[in-house]
Amino acid sequence: MSEQNPNLAALSAAGVSVWLDDLSRERIQSGNLQELIDTHSVVGVTTNPTIFQHALSHGDSYATEVAELAGRGASVDELIRTITTDDVRSACDVLAPVYEATGGVDGRVSIEVDPSLAFEEDKTVTQAIELWKIVDRPNLLIKIPATKPGLPAITRVIAEGISVNVTLIFSVARYREVMSAYLAGLQAARNTGHDLSRIHSVASFFVSRVDTEIDKRLDELGGDERLALRGKAGVANAVLAYAAYQEVFVDGGDFPELTAAGANVQRPLWASTGTKNPDYSDTLYVTDLAAPNTVNTMPEKTMQAFADHGEVRGDVVSGHAAEAAQLFASLEEAGIEIGDVFEVLETEGVDKFMKSWQELLDATADTMRSAKQR
Repeated sequence: MSEQNPNLAALSAAGVSVWLDDLSRERIQSGNLQELIDTHSVVGVTTNPTIFQHALSHGDSYATEVAELAGRGASVDELIRTITTDDVRSACDVLAPVYEATGGVDGRVSIEVDPSLAFEEDKTVTQAIELWKIVDRPNLLIKIPATKPGLPAITRVIAEGISVNVTLIFSVARYREVMSAYLAGLQAARNTGHDLSRIHSVASFFVSRVDTEIDKRLDELGGDERLALRGKAGVANAVLAYAAYQEVFVDGGDFPELTAAGANVQRPLWASTGTKNPDYSDTLYVTDLAAPNTVNTMPEKTMQAFADHGEVRGDVVSGHAAEAAQLFASLEEAGIEIGDVFEVLETEGVDKFMKSWQELLDATADTMRSAKQR
């Protein structure tokens, strides 16, 4: 019988759900995903356009299906939709026992709406409902970006009884709007008779990208005092987000009434947790963000690093909001325009996913042409 890695098991015991930030058909068919569930405490999977672009561009796991669909005259969009939803459905099936064992909290697999729809509310809602029906698994999460047009889309999709992973959150201010959108969706779902206990949501707060952008600006400004602030903003931002989560879902507000109706909290999820600066610990965004009722979605490289030498020091997030706020005050004093940082990060985040999606379209079109010529 397989044994869980002790470091990741300790992280799980501290209240952190370990999700893998990657998916491919090879990972599913080889048994690797099941192995990570059995040995690395993995209880969920997230995907995004970049992950699918990489999966479809490497190896030959998709060759047969691509050739078959191309032979039927499928369009590039139809082919990508079929392949990605097939993979996500299969991953949902692999994680179904976890879903059952955790009462639906974990065992989740995320699929993202087309990133080109990030600023189109109605089309986002339509595609979210379509993806939910195509995958047809209760442990699916539909990823919707937390752009301004994404907020009402989140409310409308939740109102349909569909579980949502809200992605690309950078600022605490936007995160508060995301929580409000979730609560409004639950109220609407309740009013139309949906079972609130079956609706789940996570709010994906991006971490390392905050440090990357702020560190770059600190380097440009220079000076020892400014440089001493590098590598601290990402964690501090997440600490402030967790305090906002506790305020809304733990300490009161309107949520107790919804809880009585069976509603689930919207858990904070720490995304972009691979360390991009080699000067920082490769487990920084795992060790320093351990807190109850959170999710940490990790690239496999980060997961393996934590398995090898990660530390769990208990809840290192709760009760540290004042220190985090002080750090941001120091950054402002140092000349960092925090609001501009978050605007740049959101724009870049959407652009990166759109670029990956276009690369996926182009690569798939090339593959289809080759398949037709054989």
